[in-house]
Amino acid sequence: MSAGIRRNGLAGQVVVVTGAARGVGELLARKLSARGARLALVGLEPDELRRVAGGLRTDAGCWTADVTDQEAMEQVAHEVGERFGRIDAVVANAGVATGSPLDGCDFAVWRRVVEVNLIGSAVTGRAFLPALLESRGYLLQIASFAALAPAPMMTAYCASKAGVEAYAHGLRAEVAHRGVRVGVGYLSWTETDMVRGADENAVMREMRQRLPWPANRTYPLDPAVERLVAGIERRSAHVYAQRWLRGVQPVRAALPALVALGARREMRRFGPRLASVKASGLLGAGGAADARGKGIGRVSTERH
Repeated sequence: MSAGIRRNGLAGQVVVVTGAARGVGELLARKLSARGARLALVGLEPDELRRVAGGLRTDAGCWTADVTDQEAMEQVAHEVGERFGRIDAVVANAGVATGSPLDGCDFAVWRRVVEVNLIGSAVTGRAFLPALLESRGYLLQIASFAALAPAPMMTAYCASKAGVEAYAHGLRAEVAHRGVRVGVGYLSWTETDMVRGADENAVMREMRQRLPWPANRTYPLDPAVERLVAGIERRSAHVYAQRWLRGVQPVRAALPALVALGARREMRRFGPRLASVKASGLLGAGGAADARGKGIGRVSTERH
């Protein structure tokens, strides 16, 4: 995001949002548009992207692409730049999740979570970095509470989100001297299709409910996304969708040991029922769309 965004807000700025068809990405696009930003929406569901774009107040375009496809994402970056003339900010939001023990899981699903969340984020950053260098812009990488507190049954998701956090911090160090700022967004359990998908399994739902407060709550989407928008406006290095997550940072070094202590008891408690989640696929409607769209290598463009 150029220096002008700090003076004039988001009005007229061009913001790319990946994973824009639903959930965090959809509401983020709506809130950014309400503040005057022009949007480039990227995802795997062309009909849903058109629906989102059709409800925006400002100019928007849709690009259907798999974020793990480097060639496709470089084409998207080129087309977005051609369409809007510049790119001021990129929100790397696309992500998927699965919930199951590593032992006996569908490892193709496990691998896909890491590919989309980590490799897809790096592909996105690489594709759009030339435009951000030109505009002295801003990249917001969406991570998770899972990057701060790794948990059982979510090894793929935790590994991928810890990875994107480290990747974003490293990228910030690389590009700060060239005027590009990089932020990391942290969200706890937030009311999205992904979380609802996790709750469809009784074991996952009960395990989550037994987490200590405040990690056991599901948080409303609107205030979480509002804080992400504020972070984009400020070009923040860290954005906490739930305020209490900021307080986790100083004690994060102790969390793996504390989680392991509690998890030993919980895994014994739920052990006989774990077979019900071993075959778990990608969670939620977004996960289903990714499962259908794996291997897509082409890009299609829609304008609104």
